[in-house]
Amino acid sequence: MAQLDGTPARHYYAGFNPQRAIAIADLRAMAHKRLPRFALEYLEGGAEDEAAMFREQRAFADWRFMPKTLVDVSRRTLATDILGRSAAMPLVVSPTGLNGILHVHGDSLLAEAALRADVPFVQSTMSNDTMEEVARAAPGVRHWWQLYVFGGDEIWQELLRRADGAGCEALVLTTNAQIFGDREWQRRNQVGKSRLTVLAALESLTHPRWFAENPLSHGLPSFANIIDFVPKDQRSFFAASSWVRANQPTSLSWDTVAKIRQRWKKPFVLKGILCPDDVRRAVDSGVDGVVLSSHGGRQLDWTISPLDLLPVAREIVGDRIALYMSGGVRRGTDLLKACALGADAVWVGRAPLYGLSAAGAAGAARALEILKTEAENAVGLLGVNRVDELGPHLLAHQGRAA
Repeated sequence: MAQLDGTPARHYYAGFNPQRAIAIADLRAMAHKRLPRFALEYLEGGAEDEAAMFREQRAFADWRFMPKTLVDVSRRTLATDILGRSAAMPLVVSPTGLNGILHVHGDSLLAEAALRADVPFVQSTMSNDTMEEVARAAPGVRHWWQLYVFGGDEIWQELLRRADGAGCEALVLTTNAQIFGDREWQRRNQVGKSRLTVLAALESLTHPRWFAENPLSHGLPSFANIIDFVPKDQRSFFAASSWVRANQPTSLSWDTVAKIRQRWKKPFVLKGILCPDDVRRAVDSGVDGVVLSSHGGRQLDWTISPLDLLPVAREIVGDRIALYMSGGVRRGTDLLKACALGADAVWVGRAPLYGLSAAGAAGAARALEILKTEAENAVGLLGVNRVDELGPHLLAHQGRAA
């Protein structure tokens, strides 16, 4: 809208200094410059037609603000409570796996960024640093553990024991990944399940900074938290990932939730809910919260967006359990829209990963700083001072009368 015949020319910042990133889009441009294609496809891609991933972002565009004016907003704050403890803003860093291909020790660096931002960090079962390493790297971080169920019960029971010992304050069970999503563009970079194509491997060599800092110096990462459960002849990077996927039971059920709830005495959250009936079941199951999530659009394609379900889910849960959502957050205004529609906090995955990919801990911290600054400014322009003042009365759905 601000351009005429392509002028003025506009370009995202794609250099090396994360402090020069103005928006998440700049960190994304930096990540695209640094990462090889196969890593970018893992980071960016969705399932099949990528319609669910597209909807995640489009859903935010369907809601428009109705700001109040002539309001004193000189004391505005984003501070809130997350699972009974204070946080600087209603944001949780989502669990993401294979962060070691984006940046060496990516999990620990994300935890450091979360600590600096005063928000919780959720570590994935498929992370590349051990949970104990993360705890040492970011002492004092609100460290949560995300669980994939695979193999026999003794595996998840051992992971829970270790998570408790590492000081993890909450457990997050992912419910919608027992059958691996069809991520076509990611698969096009691989020969079967064992290695990259020759072209993908050669293309990675055209990114010398990434290559020198990652595989050349440290080799391909391993799944350090679960590697001892994997057969010795299948512990390479690609083989181990395939083995875990092949051994995730499709029998995962509410009975599994009950067994885990009985063993884990700290806060317990279910992630991957996209159906009102499942929200109701979750309330009755004894968990402490649910995350509406389509797994970043990487599992079943053509699902609704978590934001689409949010108002209905809030009506169902009331104030009985915590309600979170993830997916598509790229702006501080997205954070405010989700909270106005009923989310207690918003989980962000790709946004801090762009920062991590671009510049390690400093980049991830910059991503969280950008989201916070945007949200702080927008909440003032919206005419409110606190997160608990946000509500659907401040929004209009595009196409509906205000």
